[in-house]
Amino acid sequence: MTADPTMARIGEGVELHHHRGQRDAARELFARIWADIGGEQGDPLHVCVLAHSMADVQDEVRQELMWDLRALAAVGLVTDERVAAAGVPLSVAGLHPSLHLNVSECYRKLGDLGRAREHFRKARDGIGALGDDEYGRLIKDGLERVAGQLGETT
Repeated sequence: MTADPTMARIGEGVELHHHRGQRDAARELFARIWADIGGEQGDPLHVCVLAHSMADVQDEVRQELMWDLRALAAVGLVTDERVAAAGVPLSVAGLHPSLHLNVSECYRKLGDLGRAREHFRKARDGIGALGDDEYGRLIKDGLERVAGQLGETT
């Protein structure tokens, strides 16, 4: 359990989506949390993690990209101290590969292969910040999949 109540609520939404298959319920919860934190004016860690999670429950790729870009913009304002205080077991650098990978995938789906490759390379370049744990393996597997789709190497 996280020490941060907003992060715990975001975790509940992730649980609804990923473990219970309740995508619409997760999207509704994320929308309430977004309003509660003040949207993009909220705590950058909350904005980043919530936008990253909200992207996963979008039906349209352009909406998914919009949320992923919000997450990517917010991560630049997050500090390792803030991440640790929230009980997140990653460094800020460990957030970048997943964010760039998701943005890359959106651009690929939209046919913008130049931007897709640019974000893929940023994700690949940051992979060293990930541990050899379940999260790290998930992102590394995603990189390999996207690399194949873009004709890149990992």
